[in-house]
Amino acid sequence: MVNNDERLMAAGIYVLSIFFPVIAPLVIWLIKKDESSFIDYHGREYFNFLISYTVYFFVSGILTIVLIGFVALAVLGVMLFVFTIIAAIKAYEGNEYRFPLIFRLIK
Repeated sequence: MVNNDERLMAAGIYVLSIFFPVIAPLVIWLIKKDESSFIDYHGREYFNFLISYTVYFFVSGILTIVLIGFVALAVLGVMLFVFTIIAAIKAYEGNEYRFPLIFRLIK
């Protein structure tokens, strides 16, 4: 059973990532990962998400040469925002959320 503080910290990883994409989630994850497997799960999931979407944005940036990259950048931007909000809601509800379309490098 996940307590309220763990749920709030896990949701905080995602909410704070909107304003501070690397620093705030990293601080929360590094401080709390040994105390809570729930926060550790969401921290690992967030950083896998961040790595994957950084690669996707880089490839889309290169594809702007052939104009399809502009569409891909717009779609990725919307997906990034929507999936972050969904993950924050799921974390606050006490559920584990697996992001679609990411490769999991941090296990």
